[in-house]
Amino acid sequence: MPDALPIDPGHFRKVLSAYPTGVCVIAAQDGAGRKHAMVVGSFTSISLDPPLVGFYPAKSSASWAAMAPIGSFAISVLGADQLAQCQQFAARGMDKFGDLAHGATAAGHPLIDDALAWFDCTLEVTHEVGDHYLVVGRVVALDGQAAREPLLFYGGQYHGLGQAVTASPQPA
Repeated sequence: MPDALPIDPGHFRKVLSAYPTGVCVIAAQDGAGRKHAMVVGSFTSISLDPPLVGFYPAKSSASWAAMAPIGSFAISVLGADQLAQCQQFAARGMDKFGDLAHGATAAGHPLIDDALAWFDCTLEVTHEVGDHYLVVGRVVALDGQAAREPLLFYGGQYHGLGQAVTASPQPA
């Protein structure tokens, strides 16, 4: 195989923007009662048995650096009507929760009120992958309400689903 040419990071990001992702808030509360949170678009299902999910925080993420030692976290999947919460949690260097009403998991981790779905996880394993980590969480509790549109990130902007696409019936 010939040597690959270097890939421009800006072009790589632009091409990846053709793939829509859901938007989640990863949150945890440490032993001192401080709440930490970050927004990710890299959440994924990994395994049904055992129930594992994953996400990819940047190695440079101060939020993940604060959460990693806690050993557990919560994931809230945002709805299209929760863009304001997304922007609040995506901001750097501020109290991300402020006066935002929110619940908590049995482990005490913050859950965003009215999230489409939530997962309470223990940290299973973390792997270094390029300039990010792959964080794998074991799901210990979860619930969801898929009656609203999810918040999506596509083409560098936030979106709802818009019109759903349905498959044509297959010929017999």
